[in-house]
Amino acid sequence: MPLPSKAFQHWLKGIAPDVTIADVCRIAGLKRTTLAQQMVRGKVAEGKVVSISRAFNVNPLVALSSFETYADLAGPIAPPTDAELLSQVATLDLLQAVIQRSGQEPAAPFELAEPPHTTSVKNWVESIDDGELRLRVTEATGIAPQNFSAHLTANRMPPELVIATSRAAGVGPTAGLVASGLITEREAGWPPHSRRAALDRLSDSDLALLAGDRLEALGKALRRHEHDQERTDRIWENLG
Repeated sequence: MPLPSKAFQHWLKGIAPDVTIADVCRIAGLKRTTLAQQMVRGKVAEGKVVSISRAFNVNPLVALSSFETYADLAGPIAPPTDAELLSQVATLDLLQAVIQRSGQEPAAPFELAEPPHTTSVKNWVESIDDGELRLRVTEATGIAPQNFSAHLTANRMPPELVIATSRAAGVGPTAGLVASGLITEREAGWPPHSRRAALDRLSDSDLALLAGDRLEALGKALRRHEHDQERTDRIWENLG
């Protein structure tokens, strides 16, 4: 949910009391007209707060916690579970880990791709889903189930829905915010190489099963894409 412009202006005065909006936009790399339009409409996107926070050396989590909607981000936050950390390891990196472990000679750890990746949001939700998570989220927020699914398919999730989903699952919100691309691992306060550590803790069998699940999901997605493309091609052929 975009942030009230009055609350945004109050926050902005706190971190940059003597800086004009034009200079704030220049320093943060924002388009001045876009921010001005959002302020006039009374709602400022969370991403603008994150960008300004980074420009003025303020942790985005601290900045967002200043707003009532994101009060959950204030104070101690539960660290991500291993399942959440693994959800932010890209499928290609999982496959690379499988290949590396199956080799005869020890190999140096390779660099993991930074999140988010192409299925970060969907993987994160699946990592915390006990089978009834979506039902609890839809009941708590009023979002239609098909709209919730659409967010997962598009690999995008609004920050307020991330918070609601985290709360419904009983986990901290940082993994969801990282998965949605709002903040980085470092900004989330994760220890260095935490995803790598979770990956290294997997047994060979669990790693193979996880990689297999990802490949199966990827295959289904590719098959749907191919079917959609074939349907589109037939329509164009019929139109002549």
